[in-house]
Amino acid sequence: MEFDEDDSVVLHDKHSEFDGKTGTITQVVETMFGDATYTVSFEDGQEVGIAADQLDPVESETSTDDDNTASE
Repeated sequence: MEFDEDDSVVLHDKHSEFDGKTGTITQVVETMFGDATYTVSFEDGQEVGIAADQLDPVESETSTDDDNTASE
């Protein structure tokens, strides 16, 4: 999966102090092999050089379900 700047993601890296925490992608860098690595900023710092397979998107909390607005 590819991510863009300003996407909210959850980091999965057991060696990182930010493992399991939600952060924001602040930079996308394409490697010479065509892969992307990411810089992710967290409340207490940042991680650089994160691969896409270490990130999961944060599910949006907003709902687009308009069926709950039926008037009676």
